Amino acid sequence: MNINKNELLERFLRYVKIDTRSDESSTTFPSTGKQWTLAHLLCDELKAIGMEDVSIDDHAYVMATLPSNIDRKVPVLGFIAHVDTSPEMPGDNVKPQIVEDYSGEDIVLNAEKKILLSPSDFPELKNYIGHTLITTDGTTLLGADDKAGVAEIITAMDYLCKHPEIPHGTIKVAYTPDEEIGKGVDHFDVQKFGAQFAYTLDGGAIGELEFENFNAAGAKVFVQGRNIHPGYAKGKMINAMLLAMEFNNMLPEFEKPQYTQDYEGFYHLVKMEGGVENCNLQYIIRDHDKNIFENRKVFIQHVVGYLNQKYGEGTFTLELKDQYFNMRQQVEPAMHIIETARKAMEMAGIEPHIKPIRGGTDGARLSYMGLPCPNLFSGGHNFHGKHEYIPLESMLKAVEVILNIVKLYSEQEY
Repeated sequence: MNINKNELLERFLRYVKIDTRSDESSTTFPSTGKQWTLAHLLCDELKAIGMEDVSIDDHAYVMATLPSNIDRKVPVLGFIAHVDTSPEMPGDNVKPQIVEDYSGEDIVLNAEKKILLSPSDFPELKNYIGHTLITTDGTTLLGADDKAGVAEIITAMDYLCKHPEIPHGTIKVAYTPDEEIGKGVDHFDVQKFGAQFAYTLDGGAIGELEFENFNAAGAKVFVQGRNIHPGYAKGKMINAMLLAMEFNNMLPEFEKPQYTQDYEGFYHLVKMEGGVENCNLQYIIRDHDKNIFENRKVFIQHVVGYLNQKYGEGTFTLELKDQYFNMRQQVEPAMHIIETARKAMEMAGIEPHIKPIRGGTDGARLSYMGLPCPNLFSGGHNFHGKHEYIPLESMLKAVEVILNIVKLYSEQEY
């Protein structure tokens, strides 16, 4: 396949320069108005390459169709990516750097701040010697999560539009907002989308293929203290920050993200704010195993109960909310989706790495909404931070895998 790598790179660079951070504290959908900018741009580009039924709805979901060009009945495929980027790191004024023919040595992201992208910290960099790497400038995230997926899907569709001789069934494309804050498919219309199954292009390193993800919940712990002048505080002051620290210390030390891998779950403190009078903690709770996941939620409730017994009812208040569930049981009845993706990677000379997602994806919730939707690699590394990077060659392979999946399903009888 002669995929135009310059067009792919230009698209990606164009998208990452648009600030699309989502905001979990917002009450609107999408959570930030700036996501509309990229959504409208994608609408225009989908129309320009020849896609049909291009639409953008009141919630900034972009959908488009490439009609079948064969006279046999084959499955209607979908490909999905999200336009927002993580609010955990600045996403405005993104200045991508391009490192051609990577040497395997340290990359200076920002000389002034002495920020390096080094194989001593990130050994997988050695896998990309000779490749073209796209990095940050050390002050923002890059946005490959998931603007790489966005660019790869539209590049694959552009290739098919430019090569009408390639047989394919009906293909559906969707771009979603607010995935990074767990709301990406809150208003997604599965029936309107019209695919029988789909793939999200929202994974990491080349070769990743994922159909298992965390069960996920969010917990907010509110601690009520009592602020008294410290000179007269004896027997009266209740320091909410110290109580919050006590709560956190009661969680299992080695069940935190920095100590876990593979199928191991965790409690993760993502935010802490407040003072003596009030202090708030925000956690995410994750586990692949549903029973262990439920036990984690029960445990955190027990800790709150214990501390309220110790310090008085109402000192600790807990808000606990499920966010999404493991998609595996929804995908298993249609395992041909996984086998086809595996074969598509092998056709592209890629060794598939089937592994659990240590995170979430729109595909998890979509699978429970009746649209089985495993996750494919988009090629990036170190998402959500200033050390984020992506090899251009991995992006090209992602496009090739999309096209191979299309080819494989176009050859099957249904």
